Amino acid sequence: MHKVSLLNKSLISFLILIILGVCVSISVSAFDRIISNSADWRDVYSSMLYASLEGKQPGLFLTSVAHGSILLYSIPKSINGTLIVSSRSQAYIANYKANMESQGYQNVEELVSSNINIELAKRLVKEVNIKKFIIVDDAYGYNALSVSSYAVVDNFYVLFANDRNIGIVDTFLSDTNPQKVIIFGQVDEVVKTRLAKYTPETIDLGDKFDNNIEMVKRYQEIKHSKQTLMSNGEFIEASIMAGQDPVLYIGKGTVPDQVKQYIKTSEFQVAVLIGNELINSATTIRRDIGISVFVKFAQGARNPEGAIASVEDLDKFPMPMYSLNLELYSILYNKATQALWVTYRNKANIGTYLKGSITLQVDGQNRGIVSDPDIVFIDKNQYKTFTYDLNGISLDGTNITAQINTLFGEGKKSLENILQGTMNVETVEILDDTAINITDVRYDKSGRKFLITIQNIGKVDSYVSVEMLDLFINGEYITVASPNTELFKQGQSVTFPIEVNLSDSDIQNNPIVKVRAYYGERENSLVKSVYGEYPLKLVSTDYVIYALIVVIIILVLLIVFGRKKCPNCATKNSRTRKHCRKCGHKL
Repeated sequence: MHKVSLLNKSLISFLILIILGVCVSISVSAFDRIISNSADWRDVYSSMLYASLEGKQPGLFLTSVAHGSILLYSIPKSINGTLIVSSRSQAYIANYKANMESQGYQNVEELVSSNINIELAKRLVKEVNIKKFIIVDDAYGYNALSVSSYAVVDNFYVLFANDRNIGIVDTFLSDTNPQKVIIFGQVDEVVKTRLAKYTPETIDLGDKFDNNIEMVKRYQEIKHSKQTLMSNGEFIEASIMAGQDPVLYIGKGTVPDQVKQYIKTSEFQVAVLIGNELINSATTIRRDIGISVFVKFAQGARNPEGAIASVEDLDKFPMPMYSLNLELYSILYNKATQALWVTYRNKANIGTYLKGSITLQVDGQNRGIVSDPDIVFIDKNQYKTFTYDLNGISLDGTNITAQINTLFGEGKKSLENILQGTMNVETVEILDDTAINITDVRYDKSGRKFLITIQNIGKVDSYVSVEMLDLFINGEYITVASPNTELFKQGQSVTFPIEVNLSDSDIQNNPIVKVRAYYGERENSLVKSVYGEYPLKLVSTDYVIYALIVVIIILVLLIVFGRKKCPNCATKNSRTRKHCRKCGHKL
């Protein structure tokens, strides 16, 4: 009897486990649709990726309050259920669950969270045993989109990590015991340090297009596709997050060379351009490479009116992006030196790389082309003049014009934008007698800045601007420039401070630093330059010690030269006296 009882208890326990397993299975698969209700792109991205990793229909997202009603026209009421993922602070529609239920939808659940990225990660660990994670910095939205297709096909979830939330991400990973961690693209040094214990693989080739190509290659190793989606990483769209095809980046106005070369060597037969903003780049791919290109730019109207249904634009959610704004400021032909001076103005708040090509015409006839041999840098909100030797190109005539074809972008290998136009060339005759020397290059570790000393050795005053080229910082090559252009009097030496935060490892990785100084008689036309490579010398200014020394000196002076005022007769006494020298009162 006792054995039967034990057997019955074991059977009951086994049945309970089966029932619980069925319940869990039902709870996981109960939702046919996942909807993001947030104005934060990170929440939208996380929800869309969650839907794909759960094997659901492509995720949906709201883009405005009005879109909440329009979206429902595309969702049949016969579905099993809907999970709404809402931001606690940035939801488009408060209590969207009640909104859907009032329209007749059944089995609607609403997840409200202030950290949707981590919340959905926890659910995926429990529901589908996700144990692989890709770490990206949320400052670079295009990096998140670059890994989306690969994440879906190889069961990775994407976590956003920066210097503010790395503690939360680290705690989650520690609790999860991840199988694999990949750090993708540029991240803060503190993120790398905190995640080092998980022995992560780092993918950062220093350029968003190279990084993207690497992920497409990895996708192809798992799920070989003859078709690719094309985007530039500036918006989320359902097919980009579905993982059915790899997402390949192309530029806005042009196609980077490494992208062209990869397409030529790949087996892609068809490319689908998402959105019509990049039609010029897609046309270049079709013309130069020869693969078929289709454009996905619209969808059927979900709320049709009239006899014929219209079409709607694709649902697209904007990603954070850098706004580049480069303009051609002036072009001068200096007859005195037989040189062309081309001045650009960077109106954006970030540095920009460029490579120019200028076709010169006189009275409508082509006379020659000048171009930059290397990619050059212009810092945020600055002017920069480039000098071209004409090398026999004759510009004698009355009407000189220049056709501009300048590629530019945020990185040396990301020249995805193009500046085109025609400008009249002004003729001048100027002899620039400026001359400078770079006399010293040091790094102030305490002040976190480079100190570049320049001496004016010319016959006239000179304007000078300085930049540091190809500093290897946190695993990435960057160029930084002095924030202002300074005026040097004849014979004067001035030290330029350039703020750069170098860690100990960065200092070790930059034993030689490259410095270029631009100079000239006119502030907006620095037509000359000097370049040098210098061993990195360290100088440490310990301001705390200096402050303590000053305080000690002040105290000594107060003790030695200060006076005590007698409270009885008001006579001033030396600080060392214990009794008043006049009345004898105890001090």
